[in-house]
Amino acid sequence: MITREEIRELAQFQSAEGEGCALSFYFQPQTPQNKSHREEAILAKDLVRNALREAEKSGRNGATRADLNRILEIAGRLHGNQARAKAIFACGARNFWREFDLPAVLRGTHVWVNRRFHLKPFAVLLGAQPRLCVAIIDRQRARLFDLRLDELKEREGLFHELARRGRGDGFRGYDAGHSDRRVADDAMRHFKAVAEHLKDELDKGTFEKLIVGCQEPHWAEFEPHLHPYLKQRLIGHFPAEITAITNEQIRDRADRVLAEAQDKRRQALIREVIGQSQRNGLGTTGLRRVLQSLEMGEVQTLLMGENFHGRGIECPACGHLDSRITPNCPVCGRETRELEDVSDAIIPKAILSDIELFYVKDDPELDRVGNIGALLRFRADQNTPSKLAS
Repeated sequence: MITREEIRELAQFQSAEGEGCALSFYFQPQTPQNKSHREEAILAKDLVRNALREAEKSGRNGATRADLNRILEIAGRLHGNQARAKAIFACGARNFWREFDLPAVLRGTHVWVNRRFHLKPFAVLLGAQPRLCVAIIDRQRARLFDLRLDELKEREGLFHELARRGRGDGFRGYDAGHSDRRVADDAMRHFKAVAEHLKDELDKGTFEKLIVGCQEPHWAEFEPHLHPYLKQRLIGHFPAEITAITNEQIRDRADRVLAEAQDKRRQALIREVIGQSQRNGLGTTGLRRVLQSLEMGEVQTLLMGENFHGRGIECPACGHLDSRITPNCPVCGRETRELEDVSDAIIPKAILSDIELFYVKDDPELDRVGNIGALLRFRADQNTPSKLAS
């Protein structure tokens, strides 16, 4: 399972002048068109060979060629009928090599050779993908799972034994009522204990969002025991029988709940960002304004179209990003470096600043305002002494 530390490590990486290159390789398996299953492997090998020729033309050092040759060897073993995509990030000059298996939902197979790792396809998957806890419960048991990037892992189980009923219901069924109440009380204590355990795990930072699977009558019994903080992190529940549901079914149903919740939130965020921007409130749109807000530390949530592409400049000295192409940095005056796609610098900055990142597909409203926008924590230009006092 990919950790937050590994993601931040990739975002922090940047090669220095003459030090080598950061190589990013993404492989997306496709449905094979013949029995040989070799189409994707051939495409991957061609892409790597092209990158290898470009590296040799530009005189890049032997470490870069060695990395590309190693990726070329791996590409030869990949085949289109495998269930997982793959991402490789490498820089031989720093002895850096990371491989990740990913859900097979990438937009294609690509190789990038640059000063920093190309994280946009990676971030499309990671953006709005919180650390999920999936709790499968009934009146006696609870199974807790971690779900991240289509990878489901069972963490622990809880069990509470219900009170045993006698062989009979007693005189005129008198004992039956007592037994039923004891069973109901035991179930209530079990649900309460599970809810308290989940609250403790949330406080420890074990997960960020919660999904519950249970029978519908059990949900009505369990939901009132959830702490308000847990209810804020709850994104949905689905029907499940703990003794019959498989891990694959848990993952698929939880993924559907997450996708539906995230789609609703994405649409709500688009409306909020555009509306706040038009009112000069806590929202901003367009590349130049978003870059300014990032630099001021104002951004809470970043919205970026999947097809967003914008040129810009970066200052290697102070890190300033700007959509205006200028030879010298307007902040420190040092020589700037032109970026073919400024999102290559925006995404690492967002990851390192713990900014929530949402990718938006084919939304005409966001496209009309530059295909990029942000929800802000505050507006620095509105923090006047009088407003701060109020």
